[in-house]
Amino acid sequence: MKKLKFILRLLITMLKIGLFTFGGGYAMIALLENEFIEKKKWIEKDEFLNMVAIAESTPGPIAINAATYIGYQTAGLWGALAATVAVCIPSFIIIFLISLFFDTFLSLTYVAYAFRGIQICVIYLILSAGIRMLKGLEKNVFNFGILLSVMLVMTVFSIFAVEFSTVFYILICGTVGVFFYLISKLRKGEKKI
Repeated sequence: MKKLKFILRLLITMLKIGLFTFGGGYAMIALLENEFIEKKKWIEKDEFLNMVAIAESTPGPIAINAATYIGYQTAGLWGALAATVAVCIPSFIIIFLISLFFDTFLSLTYVAYAFRGIQICVIYLILSAGIRMLKGLEKNVFNFGILLSVMLVMTVFSIFAVEFSTVFYILICGTVGVFFYLISKLRKGEKKI
């Protein structure tokens, strides 16, 4: 009974987040962090950073992956199912209703202005989530080296209009991380001998 109540609380929280998130999964990260780390304290900051890395690097939308991960970590398989469905349902219903009246909906002046305002808010949400994650990052040469390298490459590629999928950034950085981890293990093994 206690677990069922917890899953219900998780379901309601995810419905709320799914209902009030504009701008996709990256904008949702700030809301997830605020709700699950700061307000409810259901997960730790380090665990949240790991969740973002896993949600970003696995196939599928980051919002759904993050909801599934949080649901599983807090309430097991049923929590994962409840969180995933809850985060998807509001968006599905809203988009379905908008699609019925799409042309009429977009022609409304107030709607156009509302979307402009929402775009600015989405940029802020994504930026604030990125800054919070940057603050939570372990301060060492390796992490800052990876961060600066990716930022430099992304900036140069953007300036010169080079098409390069973000998936490749993730795969390359993951490979570099595994490579340095293995090297550190080898060094520790040599020191023991």
